[in-house]
Amino acid sequence: MQLAVTRPTEPHAVTKARIAAAVEAARDEILDLSHRIHANPEPAFEEHKAAGWVAETIARHGYVVQHPAGRLATAVRGTLRGGAGPGGRVGILAEYDALPGIGHACGHNTMAASGVGAAIGLAAVADELAGEVVFLGTPAEERGSGKQFMLDDGLFDGVDAALLFHPSDMTEVEARLLASEDVDVTFHGRASHAASEPWEGRNALDALILLFNAVGLWRQQLRPESRVHGIILEGGSAANIIPDRGVARFMVRSPDQAYFEGMRRHFRELCEAASLATGCAVDVEFSGRSDTMRHNHVLGARYLANMQPYGLHDDPPSDNLGSSDMGNVSQVLPTIHPSLAICDRGVPGHSIEFREAARSARADEVTLIAATVAAQVACELLTDPALVAAAWREFRGAGA
Repeated sequence: MQLAVTRPTEPHAVTKARIAAAVEAARDEILDLSHRIHANPEPAFEEHKAAGWVAETIARHGYVVQHPAGRLATAVRGTLRGGAGPGGRVGILAEYDALPGIGHACGHNTMAASGVGAAIGLAAVADELAGEVVFLGTPAEERGSGKQFMLDDGLFDGVDAALLFHPSDMTEVEARLLASEDVDVTFHGRASHAASEPWEGRNALDALILLFNAVGLWRQQLRPESRVHGIILEGGSAANIIPDRGVARFMVRSPDQAYFEGMRRHFRELCEAASLATGCAVDVEFSGRSDTMRHNHVLGARYLANMQPYGLHDDPPSDNLGSSDMGNVSQVLPTIHPSLAICDRGVPGHSIEFREAARSARADEVTLIAATVAAQVACELLTDPALVAAAWREFRGAGA
């Protein structure tokens, strides 16, 4: 699709056409960034190449850049003032961490490139905008909730709206997210010879196995939309040694925040039960919390209106939900996290097939459209204070 020949939706169609033309003109720069990040996958908190490339690119387009920003070495914050005087602040977000072992199987390369593309589009019309564009490169979405660190560090302070797209096998403007938290469980036992003196040992692997079995039985009583899943990271070093250390990592999830709190408490009780049954000590560490999503319908309606000229339409809601620290942002300010399809329906996220889709020609086109639409929504917000006020009214009316 040639973005520059599609007539954008009103209001400000002329300015929005300039945004689309700027994204189209930067096509090679934006897609090169997407493919470089895809070819160099870096896990949570280690996205040094990606963060550096993102920071360099927005700096070339006039943004004042902090890198690192706050306490995270791979966080980026860039600002660009509009030329039309004071106004609101709109956050354009980007993610760029990869999954261990399977790379960009969640397509974060496209999210980084689309965020940068939106920043480029807005830079081209900055003379017509009031207020400020705030670009936020956010590390560690897959594990660790990097956005929460950035919230705590004040990097979102004063931002009136946060915009970020996610690649998917479907197009859905309203995001629904499961509350989620990582749980690291470590059992401490006692090593001994597994044949000659097993009674002298305390088997930490047995404790892990008991915990996994308890979780499996618990699932029967869990609400169907809730999830508990985990992996064993350490389970011993040799078959003839009683393992004295066992380590697992779990994730606990639910779309209901109150129910989620009960799940956290019960999971800890299961860990303590396995500890008691095996005589092993246990450490349970919760971290990287992601909250449920508070979708802002004012912003979502503008995103839907602006994406339709590019041939995108909202699919029916799906019950296949994941988690994201974008939910944390949505608890603090008006936020949307739309999904746009980069592949056929039924291709699962976090799969090899989705990883390959994230560097396809279709994903490239969606990346450019996502950049254009986010910038066009930001343009509306930065030229219409009443729209910003409406987004905040909805947010505060929801109980914030």
